[in-house]
Amino acid sequence: MAQWYVAVGGESRGPYEIDQLRGMLTSGELTQDSLVWGPDVSEWTPIRAVGALQGQLGRPSAPPPPPKAGPAADQVDYRIEGNEMQYVEIELDQGESVVAEAGGMLYMSADIAMDTVFGDGRRDNAKSSGLMGSLLGAGKRLLTGESLFMTIFTHKGASPKAHVAFAAPYPGKIMPMHLGELGGELICQKDAFLCAARGVALEIAFQKKIGAGLFGGEGFIMQRLLGDGLAFVHAGGTVFEKDLKPGETLRVDTGCLVALMPSVNYDVEFVGGVKTALFGGEGLFLATLGGPGRVWLQSLPLSRVADRIYAAAKQGGGKQKGEGSLLGGALGTFLGGD
Repeated sequence: MAQWYVAVGGESRGPYEIDQLRGMLTSGELTQDSLVWGPDVSEWTPIRAVGALQGQLGRPSAPPPPPKAGPAADQVDYRIEGNEMQYVEIELDQGESVVAEAGGMLYMSADIAMDTVFGDGRRDNAKSSGLMGSLLGAGKRLLTGESLFMTIFTHKGASPKAHVAFAAPYPGKIMPMHLGELGGELICQKDAFLCAARGVALEIAFQKKIGAGLFGGEGFIMQRLLGDGLAFVHAGGTVFEKDLKPGETLRVDTGCLVALMPSVNYDVEFVGGVKTALFGGEGLFLATLGGPGRVWLQSLPLSRVADRIYAAAKQGGGKQKGEGSLLGGALGTFLGGD
């Protein structure tokens, strides 16, 4: 029987027989995007792209995008700590690096050296594309509302291991995204990216449909993460994922969308009648997500928190309206301590 190996969490496991792989798919331990290596496969390849396994391991999915050119990302280890306010600590071997947004670092070992670069800090970007390539990368980041610069943290010391940690900017969850197991590409909201292994490219994704661009909550521009390494994405509240089958549609609040695979069709639609739109409290538009593919949702978008804080502040009319009092007005303000 043919022997197969699978990549789980950046580690090789196996060997397995076909029946064992089928059981791992059924239990959800593997997906059609999981990487495998075996007979007549010269490199780690998603299950969906291995012809010898299709028909034996379930219904084949759409083929993945072609592999991105360029060196593979650094293979880093990590641990995520905390509950509501999380941080991720990344362990680097000598010479390994991680890239992050400016201002996201929490702490780092003495052997870690920092360097600030234009653009997304991808590996050998300056050597391969020169000054104009770096400026173009920086310009793309400006379009997403981010800084021109990113910071690279590299282990340049004598110790075998060094650590650097990055903190979440607001309450929520940090999600590790192994791009190699997701087909090499992930599209996410503009402020979701926290950090990534050196070699992961951070680009922009334009919304092709004008409805999604104007009313989708994220505008015409979202972030696109490319590569085969680990990237860390942050979102608010409870974060969960849903796998959409071909033809399956999910409607969500536009601000609750965190990330989606490029195979997912993303658009917006009007909520319905005028009364529902004006008084339903859910806004005028909902995002529609069509399968196949995986999407990640958040229960508490930062914009929703900001709206509640503003409404409770004086300039938002919070306590000036005498909330909780039938009399309202001056008496409500007096009773409220203002």
